Amino acid sequence: MKEQKKETKNLREGFTTGACSAAAAKAAARALLWKKSFDAIETTLPVGKKVTFALKRFEIHEDYAICSVVKDAGDDPDCTDKAELTAKVRLNNGGKIHIYGGEGVAKVTQKGLGLEVGTSAINPVPHKNITEMILEEIQNSPYSGADVEISVPGGEEMAKQTLNARLGLIGGISILGTTGIVRPYSTAAFRASVVQAVDMAKNNKLSTVVFTTGGKSEKYAMDLFPHLDELAFIQVGDFIGTGLKRASRNGIKLVIIVGMMGKLSKMADGKMMTHAAGSDVNMDMLAELAKEIGLDQKYCEEIRTSTTARRALEICEEQNKAEITIKICERTNEKCLSHVDHQIKMNTYLVDFSGNLMGQAEMIPKGEVKS
Repeated sequence: MKEQKKETKNLREGFTTGACSAAAAKAAARALLWKKSFDAIETTLPVGKKVTFALKRFEIHEDYAICSVVKDAGDDPDCTDKAELTAKVRLNNGGKIHIYGGEGVAKVTQKGLGLEVGTSAINPVPHKNITEMILEEIQNSPYSGADVEISVPGGEEMAKQTLNARLGLIGGISILGTTGIVRPYSTAAFRASVVQAVDMAKNNKLSTVVFTTGGKSEKYAMDLFPHLDELAFIQVGDFIGTGLKRASRNGIKLVIIVGMMGKLSKMADGKMMTHAAGSDVNMDMLAELAKEIGLDQKYCEEIRTSTTARRALEICEEQNKAEITIKICERTNEKCLSHVDHQIKMNTYLVDFSGNLMGQAEMIPKGEVKS
């Protein structure tokens, strides 16, 4: 495990869509003022760090300029990696910086995201960063304001790999980033969408949310709880800890987790970030749980030397000890509650790859779950 941490530490950081948009906007403003070409721009990230971005697109027209920056997500798996964040800037004397989205930037169609319905999905920190970078360029110029259009060619297609449509963000990606930096395995855009989804549930007055780790487990969860509002179902991916913390902070009363053997085994071991490269299934723990339900020692040792949680379950099923799934659900509840200081209630359901319910541990009976 120490070696894994060392490997992760050496991975390359990247930059957010917000940071790239601010750099492109700054470059376009400078292009209008200088009326000459350049191939890179130094910008200041929201955390105060100065970074130089290469420019891909550079156009100066009579009353506007267009510049773009290609996003480098570093070693972070992100669907917006290599996206071309493009800024079209017109300067004026209006005294204000107006920022809006163009092609490939989502429109907000539902309340609850902290963004006004009908506006572009440019989050507050990137909006502020873009504004500051424009003001930095025009501070000693004849201009006092600007109109800034941020666009992302292909952004609508990229958005299909995000939760945007579920959140009512239609037509493209969101411009995100609180620091400007994407750290490896943070999958910053996905983490942010988990936070937004929980906020959306709260703002729609839902008291129960259902966390799943992917599309398949979400489908099975919807089959288990057909009466719940669609907004209650949130794919947290590997970020169960992020989802739990946000749910606790927002006053959500009940969190339901629906997952399969591998991911739930990691949660039962207290791993609140379950990315395959960041955590392994603890086979010793599974062997101890198997011992607690009375599995013979030789089979417990077989589990201990196995490599997957799925194999551990197969061994238990072969010995008529499938109730290990209940133990895993109980432990998942315990570890998740501990992560949020017991500020919420928890139900956990373990399903197989066909959606069959294999085990459950409930603080609130399934029939009493309210939206």
